[in-house]
Amino acid sequence: MKRSPLTLIIGVLLLIIFGLLLFTFQVRQSEVVVVTTFGQPTRTIAEPGLYFRLPWGIQMLHRFDQRVQNFEDKFTEGLTQNGFNLLTSVYIGWKITEPMAFFPKFSGTTEPITEAERVLQGLLSNAKSAVVSKHPLSDFLSANPEDNKFVTIENEMLSALQSQVSANNYGLKIEFLGIKKLGLPESVTQSVLEQMTSERKVLADRLQSEGETEAQNIRSDAERRAAELQADAEGEATRIRGKAEGEAAKSLAVFKQNPELANFIFSLNALESSLKERSTLIFDQRTQPFGILGGVWTNLFKMTK
Repeated sequence: MKRSPLTLIIGVLLLIIFGLLLFTFQVRQSEVVVVTTFGQPTRTIAEPGLYFRLPWGIQMLHRFDQRVQNFEDKFTEGLTQNGFNLLTSVYIGWKITEPMAFFPKFSGTTEPITEAERVLQGLLSNAKSAVVSKHPLSDFLSANPEDNKFVTIENEMLSALQSQVSANNYGLKIEFLGIKKLGLPESVTQSVLEQMTSERKVLADRLQSEGETEAQNIRSDAERRAAELQADAEGEATRIRGKAEGEAAKSLAVFKQNPELANFIFSLNALESSLKERSTLIFDQRTQPFGILGGVWTNLFKMTK
């Protein structure tokens, strides 16, 4: 029985597809693949693309997500340096960096990522307890924001966790760590509030003292500057007065030579000052300095006659 060309073509295509499925595999951008030969890891592939392999049973593929994984640990209790119980919760981010080291540690489970996070939670608990015990409660909870040392504490926890991970050669790296939540057991809340109230009072007293000192410095500086300005003004006034007295002495020498002229000039100056604006004056012509007008009116009367 002869087979049609179409049947042969379809058969060939199926063989090609079967061969590709049997002898090739694809690596995605977000994953890393560990290839084992007869159960032993022989190579890792992290670059995306199409790769050749031996048939199933000889070579097996183990795929791991190489993106950054993150999780939050439980709200656990620890003892601070000054004897207070403190509840903390921490979040971390991690990723697989050495698949050949990661594979033998966690490949025996159906969910290697979940198993790795379970191990990390145990290590993180130890790191948290060690770091919390080194710090007083005021480093976590303080009335003065400048006394909080969250960044320092987070860096210490990160360093302790990274050291444990490196020592156990888990083939992964801790990318970041941060404190998510802080809490206090009900049994110690009142004593902590009393401590924070005391710290707030100390801070308020210190700020008040600093404010009073600053106010006194400003007041002293203002008084000093006022005294300097007053001394400068008095010196200037003395200088002007001396200059005026010198000019007056010169004029007095001239006036002594002709007293009548001096009286006449003084009277004219006084009269000019009183008549600067439009005014109606009723007075005795003998009232000074208007007495000088008496002679003027007399002369004017004689001239009109």
